[in-house]
Amino acid sequence: MNSVLLEARDLHKTYRLGRVDVPVLRGCSLQARRGEFLAVLGSSGSGKSTLLHVMGGLDRPDAGGGAGGGEVLHDGRALSTLSSRALDRYRARTVGFVFQFYHLLPELSVLENAMLPGLVPGGLGKAAARARAATLLDQFGLGHRLGHRPRELSGGERQRTAIARAMVNDPEVLLADEPTGNLDEHTGEDILGLLSEAHAGGLTIVMVTHDQRIADRADRAVRLVDGRLDTA
Repeated sequence: MNSVLLEARDLHKTYRLGRVDVPVLRGCSLQARRGEFLAVLGSSGSGKSTLLHVMGGLDRPDAGGGAGGGEVLHDGRALSTLSSRALDRYRARTVGFVFQFYHLLPELSVLENAMLPGLVPGGLGKAAARARAATLLDQFGLGHRLGHRPRELSGGERQRTAIARAMVNDPEVLLADEPTGNLDEHTGEDILGLLSEAHAGGLTIVMVTHDQRIADRADRAVRLVDGRLDTA
């Protein structure tokens, strides 16, 4: 059986809205095994994005991490024990993020957007990132669009660019937040096919979605209910 690559252990996350504490995660525990395609189902506002952000090191559990708010572990090592430099490397090289609304920079070309993660500390470096991004974009059918700006692309092309950006540093796991939620059904199927191909190549994927039909494309699905995860 494949080893556990990424684990959320009893995660708690609470946000402060004015004078009110709003608990979002209430003890989420989840294991993603190496090479697995895992779907997390939940309704809008259920905390799916928060879960991905915490697992990806973009946000911290309550109480600044540690046992009080739970832990995220990569290969058995808690993110809360990492130095700032090691955490930067984790964000740059271990995980890649795909978002529903693409988050491409409008002033940059398709190629420049896709190579961006390779330029951050811990990334591939400029020359290697450019070569890797160009290769991925060509594989994704965008080899003729490298110099175009995001506004010149269709929604599906923007999401393909975003997936290339997420994969440019050759991450161990892809965290996908409603990656088809802003697309029509046909284009969404194309994107799911692209993710399935990446998974077939060995990439671990954790994808959140509100759509059972989309979750059925994964190897396994869990459901986020009242801030906790249950088998879907």
